[in-house]
Amino acid sequence: MKLEREMMRGAGPTAVMQLLSSGEMYGYEIVESLAKRSKGVFELGQSTLYPMLYNLESKGLVTSREKKADNGRKRRYYRLTVKGKKKLETDREQWKAITQGMRALGLTRGDGGSALPAGATP
Repeated sequence: MKLEREMMRGAGPTAVMQLLSSGEMYGYEIVESLAKRSKGVFELGQSTLYPMLYNLESKGLVTSREKKADNGRKRRYYRLTVKGKKKLETDREQWKAITQGMRALGLTRGDGGSALPAGATP
């Protein structure tokens, strides 16, 4: 299931920062990793990713550098800054609270599984 635009706008930057918390990555690598690790939930194109990365960079949450790849092409690699790591920790706490609230409302299972069918009780 692919996220709608508004949901992606809220969750996308945090998902990107989470990936970058394990090390620097280039754009296409981020796109592929997001799709694979989220099991298709975060399928976004480069036209969505790059404005997101530029925004994160303008806020000082990520930094980038150009590096020549093995094939000789230049790639722009992104990594999380100290400020970005602090923001990610804050975002994790907020997502945890949102998840707990949704679970309390019966929108998700306690095991983090899919949403409950309409009318079902947790």
